[in-house]
Amino acid sequence: MISICFMSSFRAVYEGKELSKFRIRLDDKIRNHDREIERMCNFHYQGFIDSIRELLTVRQDAAKLKDEVQQVDQHLQESCVPLMTKGEELVKCRRIQGNIATAVESLNLCLPVLEMYRKLQEQMTSRRFYPALKTLEQLEHTYLPRVNSHWFAQTMADDIPKQRESIKEASMSDLKDFLENIRKHSGKIGEVAMLHAAEQNNMDPAIVKATRKKIKKRRAPPPPNPFTGEVDAPPPPVIQDEEDEIEDSAELSAQDLIDFSPVYRCLHIYSVLGDRERFETYYRKQRWKQARLSLQPPSNMVMSIKDHTSGQQQTEHESLDSFKRYFHDIVGFFVVEDHILNTTQGLVNRAYIDELWEMAVSKLAASLRTNTVQCKDTSMLLDVKNLIILFCHTLRGYGFSVGHVLELLLEMRDQYNDVLTRQWVDIFNEIFSEDNYTPIYVESIEEYTAIVTQFPIQDENLERESFPKRFPFSQFVPDVYNQVKAYINACLKYSADLHLSHTEIDDMIRKSTNLLLTRTLGSCLSSLIKKPSLTLLQVSFILQMLLIIAVPF
Repeated sequence: MISICFMSSFRAVYEGKELSKFRIRLDDKIRNHDREIERMCNFHYQGFIDSIRELLTVRQDAAKLKDEVQQVDQHLQESCVPLMTKGEELVKCRRIQGNIATAVESLNLCLPVLEMYRKLQEQMTSRRFYPALKTLEQLEHTYLPRVNSHWFAQTMADDIPKQRESIKEASMSDLKDFLENIRKHSGKIGEVAMLHAAEQNNMDPAIVKATRKKIKKRRAPPPPNPFTGEVDAPPPPVIQDEEDEIEDSAELSAQDLIDFSPVYRCLHIYSVLGDRERFETYYRKQRWKQARLSLQPPSNMVMSIKDHTSGQQQTEHESLDSFKRYFHDIVGFFVVEDHILNTTQGLVNRAYIDELWEMAVSKLAASLRTNTVQCKDTSMLLDVKNLIILFCHTLRGYGFSVGHVLELLLEMRDQYNDVLTRQWVDIFNEIFSEDNYTPIYVESIEEYTAIVTQFPIQDENLERESFPKRFPFSQFVPDVYNQVKAYINACLKYSADLHLSHTEIDDMIRKSTNLLLTRTLGSCLSSLIKKPSLTLLQVSFILQMLLIIAVPF
C-alpha cells in the first residue's frame, strides 16, 4: 500500500510543475546527510585507529596459533596413521564378515532348495512318481519363493511344468505296460476265478483246466569264482508245466495275481495334476478295445466231429481247450474290471460295467451259437454246457446278471437232442443189421435172468414154462429198449445243473423220447422193412416186436 502511495507521489511530482523545487529540496537533504556522516566519522576516528592496532596484534597471535595448530595437526596425523591402517583393516574385515554372513544366510536358504531338487531327481530316477509330485509341490510353493532373487530359482520354476509332464508320461507308460500285461494274464486270472467257483459250487475242477504247454525257466548263472574269476557252466533250464503254476497260485485270489499299483498310481497322479477325466477316458477306451479282443473266438474253436479216430479226438481236445481259454479270457477281463470298480473312486462305474457286460453277452451268445452249431459230438456239447454253467456261477459271484447266458443253454439243448437223435440213427441201424430176427431161447435161469434184466417183460405163461424157454422176440427188443434208456439218460445229463423244474425236465424227456420213437426209430424200421432180404415172416415178427417194445414206454 505504501509503495503504491509512494509511486503515485512520484508520478504527481514528475507530471506537475513542481519538479525543480523537488530537486532543490532533495539536494539540500543530501548535503545535510553528508555533513552528519562527516561529523560522525570525525567523532569515531580515534576508536577506529585503536581497533586497527588491536587487529594487527591479533593477526600476529593468529599466525602463531596457526603454526601451533599445523604442528599439532601434523603430529596428530603422524600418530593416527597406524590407527587409520588398523581401522581400514577392521572395516575390510567387517565387510568380509558381513559378506560371509550374507553368503551363509543365502546358502541356508538355497541348500534346502537344492536338496529338494536332488531328492526330486532321485525319485524320478527310481520311478517313485507320487512322492516326486509331493516334492514338486513343496519345491514350488514353499522353497522356491524363498530364493526368488537367485537366477537358478527361475530355472527350476521353469522346469517344474516339464517335470510334471514327464511324470504324467512315465505313469502313462506304466499304465500301458499294465494294460499289455493284463491282456496277457487275463486267461490265468479267469482260470483261477473259475477254479474257485468250481470249488464253491462242488463242480469238477477239470471242467476249467486247459492243457498247458511246458515252459522253460532259466536259472540265474552261478557267481564267478572269487579267486580265479572263472564262471561255471550255467545250469540247464528247468521245464515246468504251466498247470503246476496255476495250481501253485490257486490258493490266491484272482486279484492277487496282478499288481494293480500302476493303475492306482496313474489315477492319483492325473487327479493331482487336474487331468483325471483324460485318464479315465483313455483307460475306458483301451479296456473297451481289450474287451472286443477277448470276445473274439479263436479260429480253432470251430469243430465238426465226424468220426472217433485218434486224429479226430485230438481235434476235439484242442477245440475244447479253445473254448476254455475263451471263457478264461472273458472271466479274467470282468474280474479285473470288478476289482477296479471296487478299489477306485469313479475310474469305472456300474453303468460302464453294465454296458460292457451287455456287449459281451451279445457277442458271447453270437459266438457260441456260431461255433457250437457245427459241433456233432454230444460229449463236446456237454463239456461246453458245463463250461457255460461254471462261467455263469463265476460271474454271478461278482455281481453280473447271467440270465441271457443261461437262456443260451436252452437253445443248445435242442441242438444237443438233434445230435443225439442223429447218433441213435446209426445205433438203431447197427442193431437191425446185427439181429437175426428169430426168438431168443434160454436154457438156464441165469440166461433167463440176464434177458429179463435187459427188458422188463411180464408174461406169466413164460415164467411157468420149463427150460428151455422161448421169448416172443429176438435180441433186437432188449437192445432197442436199452438204447432208448441210454438216450433218455443222455438227455438227462444235459438237463443237470440247469435249475429246471421236474415238470420241465419231464416234458423235455417226453418230447425227445416221442421224437426218437416215432421219427428216428420209425424211419429206421421203414428202411429195414423195405430191404429185399427180409422175408414176410421176418417182417411180421418185427411188427410184433414193435408192439412189445411200445408197452414199457
